[in-house]
This record gives sequence, structure tokens and C-alpha cells, in this order.
Amino acid sequence: MASSEDEIYSIMFTSLKHPVRRKILRMLSNKPMTFMEMVENLGVSTSHLTYHLENLGELVSKLDDGNYKLSTFGLATVSAMNSVEEAPKAEPKRRWKLALKWQAVIAGLLIAVVVLAGMSTFALVTLNHVSSDQQTLAAQNKQLLSWGMGEEKVAVFLHLVGHIDLEKYQIKLLDDTMNWRQDLGAAEEEVRYQLTNSSSNLVVYFRFRDGNFSRYDLTQVESAPIFTMSQPNDVLQNAKNTLDRYGVFSNQSYIANMSSLLSTVNYLNSTTVTQGNIKLQIEVSGSTDTLSWMYTDSGIDFQTKGLSMVFQNNVLVSMIDGYFLFTIGNTNLSIRQNDAVNIAKNYAASYTTTIQGQQISGLKATDVISAQMVPHTRGGNSVQLIPYWFIELKLDRVYAGGDNAIGIGIYADTGQVADVNMLSTSTVT
Repeated sequence: MASSEDEIYSIMFTSLKHPVRRKILRMLSNKPMTFMEMVENLGVSTSHLTYHLENLGELVSKLDDGNYKLSTFGLATVSAMNSVEEAPKAEPKRRWKLALKWQAVIAGLLIAVVVLAGMSTFALVTLNHVSSDQQTLAAQNKQLLSWGMGEEKVAVFLHLVGHIDLEKYQIKLLDDTMNWRQDLGAAEEEVRYQLTNSSSNLVVYFRFRDGNFSRYDLTQVESAPIFTMSQPNDVLQNAKNTLDRYGVFSNQSYIANMSSLLSTVNYLNSTTVTQGNIKLQIEVSGSTDTLSWMYTDSGIDFQTKGLSMVFQNNVLVSMIDGYFLFTIGNTNLSIRQNDAVNIAKNYAASYTTTIQGQQISGLKATDVISAQMVPHTRGGNSVQLIPYWFIELKLDRVYAGGDNAIGIGIYADTGQVADVNMLSTSTVT
């Protein structure tokens, strides 16, 4: 426990000021997550995530199964966040409702005008519609609080790729932030909207990097989306159609190759297929179907340079595209898996750290939990992916806070140790 109530409040308010920590709190408010799941969802390095988790203090706790969850104080912090976000603005109070006909999707995108005057200005968006009623609606809702260029792309993505019928919803901007990702050398915009009507309540999240679509998440708060047309009952056909529509939306040449690879799959089951330098992995688990395309070369799968789609009950709930941004630094596997495990064990034996005020050193690894190849960027301003081993080792004892394992990241081309994290994992007994 924190030494005082003031200390807890300090952690809460410090966390609310940092966008990454707000994201961690929001993610964990939905469900407990593992350390690596958070790394993947946040798109940060393991060392960055460790730093943020340490600063979240007692807002986050670790379970015996290795998952992280919100503590009582963490839940209170999320509640405070929601209260601030949902609080009505004194003046002006704006809610906007967007109507968009299929025939006007491309025209609306071309004539959208965004004037960016600074981090606290309004972006003027004018959408041209066919009927006078639509023109009136556009005029009423022409001002959106925005720091970036993403709002017109959001509308087109939802309508064209997601087939969500925007005319049936009231749409409210929840938040829109712009950050400079020093590690990627890219401008990053994140935006959330709430879509509501009498029978459906949705929250959509978008991420854009250097103006390109990067991520979409759909939260079905109440009921499923209202679509512009009937969706295929077959998830595989729905995925094929969605990928083709995304190709039109993104105009990225690699989508055609991904679509060609998907066309070789005749029925949906957990499988892996490869065509040239693109690998497709399909995972079917209950009502959740995940399709992941990734660049592959010399037996190395570069997962981050890829595209993934997740369907739940045949509804697209997530799409991530990092293929356009990341490049391949090298495919040099000087350090093989066994070598990486030995390096990790030796490093653990010489590692010194402090846990809850107690200095520990000379960690003894008794077993290898996992040894994964997860290509990673190498420091600084870089989008080049380097072969990288992430080794999880079981330790001979449980340390303060429940840590009973260590995760060590090692570049496979040099053997350099890049990241070290104490872990608690369900695979350790």
C-alpha cells in the first residue's frame, strides 16, 4: 500500500496526464492482460512499458496467472477519466451527427477541407452531400475539435470498410490527440468517437501514423453495429470482402498480394499459408477469428510489418496495419535460439535490480518458459526491424511482488541484451 492517501492521489493525477498511461488504464478496465499483450497493443518497447507500469504504482496489480489488472485505485482512476470525458462542456456544447451516402463517399473525401491552425484550434470539415437535408446537417456539424487530419478518413473507413450506417447514429468526438513518436520518427494521431442510437451504442478508436491508417478498434457497448447492407454469414467471405474494401481505402499496393494469398484459403480454420514474402496465419477460437499477414524472409517472421484483422461473431472489431511503416533492417541470425537462451541465463546470473526496496542479484534460472523471435526496432528514431529474441526464464524462487520469472530481449544479429523485465507468469508453478 502507498504510504499515504496523498501519494495515491499524486499517482492517479500523474497517470491521467500521460496518454500512454491513460491507454494502459483503459485497456485493463476492459480485461486483464499479459505484459506482451500490452506491448503489442500499445506498440511500445518492453522497457517503455515497464517504465509506465512502474509509474502507475498501485493503480495496477499483477495476478498469480501473470496478467495485469486494475486495482481498486486504478478502477477509481478510470472512473475519474470517464467522468471528465463525459462531462458536458459549458460553452459551446457541440454534438455532431454525420450522414454519408455510398454514392458520395469518394466525393466527400476529396472535398473535405481541414484547416489545422495549432494544437488548440478547430478543424473545419465540409462534406458535400446530394440532398439539401444532408447539406444542412453538414453545416450544423462542420466544426470538429481536432489536432490532426484524421476525421474525414474515419468517416470513410467506417462507411466503406466497416459498412457501418453512419446515418443511423449520433456521433460524438470523445478525444483527439496528436503526438510525435520519437522512437518511430512519425506523427501519431489517436481519435475516439462514440456512435449512439436507440438500439446500438459503439465506441470506435483510430490511430494514424504520418497520415496513414494504422489501427481501428470497435467496442460494442450495446448491441452490434447497424450496417449499410447485409453482411456475409461466412466469416471467411466477410474477411475477403473487408480486405478488398480496405485496399480501395488505403490504396496500398501490398493489399493486393495479401488478398491473393487469402483467396487460396477455402474454409476458415486455424492454419498458416505463405506466398512469396507474405505469410498468413489464421487463428479460430470460439467466436473470435484472427487473420494476420506478415512479411517473412529467411525463415524470420516480421510480425510488426504486417496487417491483422479480428472478427468477433462475424463483426470486424480490430484492424492493425504496420506494413507501410516498418522496414527490414536485416535478416542476420548470428545468434540462434540456443545461443540466445544461454546469453539470457548468463545475463540473469549477473543481473542486479531492486524490488520493493530490496536489492537482488545473481538470479538463478531453472527452466526456459519461452523463446520467441519477435523482430524489434533498435533504439533511437528508427522503423527498421531487427531479428530479436525474447527469452522468458523461470527462476528458482518467488521474489517480492510475486515475480518468479525474468524476460530478456536479445538482438539476434549481435547478441546485445536490449531489455530486461522481472515477470510473474502463470506457466511458473
